[in-house]
Amino acid sequence: MAEPRLEVELVDETGATASDHRDLVRDVALRALRREGLAGDYRVTLTIVPDRRIRALNRAHRGVDRVTDVLSFPLAGPDGTAFVLPPSEPTHLGDVVVALDQARRQAARYRHSFERELAYLTAHGILHLLGYDHEAEAERARMRAREEEILADLPR
Repeated sequence: MAEPRLEVELVDETGATASDHRDLVRDVALRALRREGLAGDYRVTLTIVPDRRIRALNRAHRGVDRVTDVLSFPLAGPDGTAFVLPPSEPTHLGDVVVALDQARRQAARYRHSFERELAYLTAHGILHLLGYDHEAEAERARMRAREEEILADLPR
């Protein structure tokens, strides 16, 4: 099977981290595509935001007025229909938004590096773009297993 190709647009609304972590985010996203057996050309956007921004997004899109760690906005519908692009363009899977301060707090809470937490949140967000969910216990177990596969050999 052909190797997937991936463009990652990394946007840092905090001004604190994007250029330092571009390779990590791209590597983790590419690992997720490989684990799903995908081939072809893809694009994702990952945006790093402050807590107030992710709280506003969480409130607007999920009706939950609190800070969360990651939100995903897939461009494919639940039935698999994707946003139509010209044939020469990569398939845009959607957007992942990560809360910088929440990621830092969670890294401290779980006693691992910020990079490990960013990798986890990236994997989690990309899997949501690919149709994974964790509302039911079976779905949660399936998603968690895939996250662990993606992150298995990354430093803690």
